[in-house]
Amino acid sequence: MGNTDFTLRPLFCAMELINGMKKILFVAFLLVTSAIQAQQDLEDAIIGQLTDKDVPGEPLPFANVVIKGTSIGTMTDFDGMFILNNLSPGNYILVFSFVGYETLEIPVTVGPEKTQELQIELRPSAAALNEILITTVSRNDSEIALLLKQKEAITIKESIGAPELSKLGVSDAASATSKISGVSNSEASGTVFVRGLGDRYLHTTLNGLPIPSDDVERKNIDLGLFSTDIMQSVGITKTYSPEFSADQASGTIDISSRELIGAEELSLGFKLGFNTNAIGQNENFKTSANADDVIFGFYSGDLSSEQALTQQTWNTQRADFPFNSEFSITAGKRFGEKFEIFFTGAQSTSFSSSKGVFREFRRNYIQDSITDAENFSKTINTTGLLNFGYKINDKNELRATSLFINKLQDEVFEGGRNGEASIFEETEPAEGFSQFIRDQNIKQTQLWVNQLSGTHQITENNELNWAFGSNILSADEPNRIRNEVNFNDDLVQLGRTGGFQQRKSAQIIEDQEFNGFITDRISFFKNEKRLLDVSFGGNFRNKERDFASQFFGLEEITINSLNPSSIDDLSEVFTQENIDNGLLKVNVLEKDRYFAELNSVAAFASVNFHLEKFDFNFGARFQTDELNVHYDVGNVPGRIGSAEKKYENIYPSLNIKYELNDKNNFRLAASKTVTLPEFKEVSPFEYVSQTGQITRGNPNLEASNNYNFDVKWEFFPTSKQLVSLTGFYKQIQDPINKVQDRGSAGIYSYFNSGEKAEIYGIEIETKVNLLSIQNEAPIDLDFGFNASRMWHSQDLKVERNSEGDFIRTFRYKGLTETGLQGASDWISNASLNLETDSENEFMASLIANYASDKIYALGAPEIQTQSETFYNDAIVEQGFVQLDMVLSQNIGDHWNFKLSGKNLLNPEIKRTQKIKPSTTGIERTETVRSYTKGAVISFGVNYNF
Repeated sequence: MGNTDFTLRPLFCAMELINGMKKILFVAFLLVTSAIQAQQDLEDAIIGQLTDKDVPGEPLPFANVVIKGTSIGTMTDFDGMFILNNLSPGNYILVFSFVGYETLEIPVTVGPEKTQELQIELRPSAAALNEILITTVSRNDSEIALLLKQKEAITIKESIGAPELSKLGVSDAASATSKISGVSNSEASGTVFVRGLGDRYLHTTLNGLPIPSDDVERKNIDLGLFSTDIMQSVGITKTYSPEFSADQASGTIDISSRELIGAEELSLGFKLGFNTNAIGQNENFKTSANADDVIFGFYSGDLSSEQALTQQTWNTQRADFPFNSEFSITAGKRFGEKFEIFFTGAQSTSFSSSKGVFREFRRNYIQDSITDAENFSKTINTTGLLNFGYKINDKNELRATSLFINKLQDEVFEGGRNGEASIFEETEPAEGFSQFIRDQNIKQTQLWVNQLSGTHQITENNELNWAFGSNILSADEPNRIRNEVNFNDDLVQLGRTGGFQQRKSAQIIEDQEFNGFITDRISFFKNEKRLLDVSFGGNFRNKERDFASQFFGLEEITINSLNPSSIDDLSEVFTQENIDNGLLKVNVLEKDRYFAELNSVAAFASVNFHLEKFDFNFGARFQTDELNVHYDVGNVPGRIGSAEKKYENIYPSLNIKYELNDKNNFRLAASKTVTLPEFKEVSPFEYVSQTGQITRGNPNLEASNNYNFDVKWEFFPTSKQLVSLTGFYKQIQDPINKVQDRGSAGIYSYFNSGEKAEIYGIEIETKVNLLSIQNEAPIDLDFGFNASRMWHSQDLKVERNSEGDFIRTFRYKGLTETGLQGASDWISNASLNLETDSENEFMASLIANYASDKIYALGAPEIQTQSETFYNDAIVEQGFVQLDMVLSQNIGDHWNFKLSGKNLLNPEIKRTQKIKPSTTGIERTETVRSYTKGAVISFGVNYNF
């Protein structure tokens, strides 16, 4: 596939899409049948439209329509449309209400198998605007509102809002994205993948402004830091539009911060739960030696790593009751019609534990083996969001947002306690030793985001939007502790390879960023059939990083001069006295550092022409990106070097939407984007994992260019239901991949390992109502489902110099092409939701997610000239199913109780690698990493004042 001429590729893509479509045609048929049935259910119904009496034809969205004397009702959609179906024949009185308008009551008669159609107008009321109590509030983050936005949008965009997140029991933004079609999470790397493309191909924003990563290993911030308490909604725009950064291929993830709902809010929440793996450890749950320096979720240790060598213990601590808990408070108030303030804050503590196998193979032979690799993690997440809104007048509004996140994660990794671990080249088998490894680490991430934005209606046809942001991020590992020892029943021996097997180290990341955008939108000859919108503006982003890391080790002068009595009391030999008497020496590695800066400046323009049923959107963005990294690291000859890269390009986009009728849309999109190397991918500093695997950057890495094509059909049977089918194709030139580097055990690096990569596939999505009983206690049973089938490949290139001489190859095992790193062939998400609209509302949801096998790291040759025989095969993360459940019950107007279970099946997370030793010539599949995460059970109580 990788060698097929590009001019024939669209034909082959179409053929493959047709074949794939056949496989899910039956599913699509069922979904469409359900949607058609939903339309048939409109018999014995009342449908209509609500508009403004003083502005003829102007719809009133999100107004309330209720049958008087009952709890049966609905809300109008974006076009003011409403539907009340499955009604018994008879006479009713409909009550129409909307904030700022007079309430209207209309008598209606419903006959057998007859649909009553209404056209209702409401008159604005000054008195209504002055009402003190507003009992019902429209929400623009509801499922209906977000579906309407998706329907009206020009680009292909999908969103999930706070009400639906609560229904699905979602606790953070990372989990939220996995409920969207074509999106999966990697348990091995923690990365979000959209259409098979991972971290480096995504762009993440908060309220439209970029936010920095909290991890040196990633381009995007950990979405798990964003709890649902601080999110209004999370959306993924899968097609490119020129007002966004061009540094993306699979899409832009935008998190909308929480705002005040209604006139005032005040609520308190508490949650208690447990992880089945962690609670199973009970009194054996370990925390690091740093745990004593944590106060209210903040690290307060004042010893440097060098001082901690002898002034702090090397032994682990114990967590006595590893129960999860969370406290939260939400408060907000609107003052008059101009000013509002909103605050939400929470602190959660969670425990997790995993145990399984870790193995590493080199040249198809086992090198390292740990059969009891065990990890303990305690995470304290503290968040605070402050939001101000000021409405200067009807045409001008300002908003200020301040977000603070402090995430503290205490981790302990152990391997080899069972006496079965073997680490290559540490001891000879005849010596009778096995190996034991312990890694203790505390990571503290502090992120402070400040944003100021404005919306200004300059004239009736001219709207100006702007925003400015400042981000400060500190991601520190203030004292990481590492021990490697050999032991048997009689003796504990300190590791004897190198001088840093017993070490304490520190790592800091300091990021500072300024960013902003301005967009002006002008409308011409605006009417129902024809509209021309012209948008233009600019963006800027300046990001600086200061990174530093340093190791301090204790080394035994003479082997076996110091032998701890137990692997659980290594601290007894690491004393100042043993240094003073010459039994130990202190080794210090020179500090590794790099300074990096990204300057990105862009100007863009787009034209959207609406002609009756068509929308044509053409746009282009001129973007200049300068990436400069200056490093001083020990694993580079001479230590000092730099990588300076500059990219200037025009990135065009085309989005076409055809509205067949008020229920069907057809969309077509095409664009060009770029994927820039990240700081960590360019700097050659080596990052060491708990298991000793190393990842280092490559200063020769270059950007990728991406070509994106999408076609989509959307069907909206009702305001709450959706059926859609999407086909997409992407070509990535010079793709960037994480590859096992040649000639070094356990080292991964980043390369442009092929000339091009291709990915194409089909997405199907539905949200349908399976059952709706409308009586005094209405019941709705909804089903949501989405599935993606993807085909992906990339060629593996051979590098040669200008004279044609061989430099290196990425081919191995005789392969000239392979799949994309992180791409699953199949991704599916399903949810079944039961909801009652009674006085004491009850909700129950069952949610399932599945992503099939994906490549964790590409294979690579060990001996370049014999790549078919001496190679390391690709490491594959196996697919698995995750099942969650949520039960929620309201009691009166104030109390809510929620019981949730996550990862109930507790599947084994597994990475595998194919091995073919030359001694047997028989290929077999070996597990290189396996563990279970544990099921998480929690019970929460929330009180609304």
